[in-house]
Amino acid sequence: MKVLVTGGAGFIGSNLVDRLVESNHDVTVLDNLSTGNIINLNKVKNKIKFLNVDITKNKLDDYFENIDQVFHLAGLADIVPSIKNPKAYFDVNLLGTMNVLEASKNKKIKKFIYAASASCYGIPSDYPTNEKSKIDPKYPYALTKYLAEEMVIHWARVYKMPNISLRFFNAYGPRSRTTGVYGAVFGVFLAQKLANKPLTIVGDGNQTRDFIHVSDLVEAIILAAQKGKNFEIYNVGGGKEISVNSIANMISNDKVYIHKRPGEPNRSLADISKIKSELNWEPKIDIKNGVKMLIENINQWKDAPVWTPDSIDEATKEWFNYLG
Repeated sequence: MKVLVTGGAGFIGSNLVDRLVESNHDVTVLDNLSTGNIINLNKVKNKIKFLNVDITKNKLDDYFENIDQVFHLAGLADIVPSIKNPKAYFDVNLLGTMNVLEASKNKKIKKFIYAASASCYGIPSDYPTNEKSKIDPKYPYALTKYLAEEMVIHWARVYKMPNISLRFFNAYGPRSRTTGVYGAVFGVFLAQKLANKPLTIVGDGNQTRDFIHVSDLVEAIILAAQKGKNFEIYNVGGGKEISVNSIANMISNDKVYIHKRPGEPNRSLADISKIKSELNWEPKIDIKNGVKMLIENINQWKDAPVWTPDSIDEATKEWFNYLG
């Protein structure tokens, strides 16, 4: 099929593009490289069509001509920048999503998959957290991702579009982001290990997260396009929780603890029963094997920034100013 991936040069997007190319699809990537990296597409650069496109500024219809499926992964992530500059997040995550939706609608695409975020749950009261749990975004990034999801489902109902939303939990794996001090914990830890620096653990490290390897996540995305029900929302996580201390212990014995940040949940655990039953999907890579694979390929983080307690304090000042 002819498929289009927005944000296809990013962490998850590029792994998805690799899998789509392996399945012999005709792939077009739209990415303005503001957060993605063209190097992520080196493996398939001669087999795809890459277009440097800003989804907030360009009329997009022409790029969607004869496209069968759209995977909309383009967007801005990270908490602190969204607090400092919420307008940029509304522009990209909301206006950009509307532009992609409109082009998809105008060209009558056959399936639209939106990459949503489990951050919409805020600090959940129910564990495991299912798709009907209370929505309570704690910062502009989470809010914009959720409002965009609402728009995706609204367009599906009003315009009879074949849209599905997937709420990603904590993704990790090859090409994971190395910038930011929040969502990219593995990038932070692995760069610190390479530099022989202590791992910076937020709070007491007993907080848990639900990690999903990007290979399993990509499989869920593709299955959603093949078998997912239109208008539906699915959690995509590992379905298990593990403490940050446990993750750190797999990587290094050298650790330092820094201030707990407000607005972060103490637990994260996805209820993935819906996607398991409806799409016959379940994660295959457990966290121990996933971390082992990352350490075996640790040199990919050799150029990543090495965070220290002082640089993290400086980078997260706005977080404490507004959410504390």
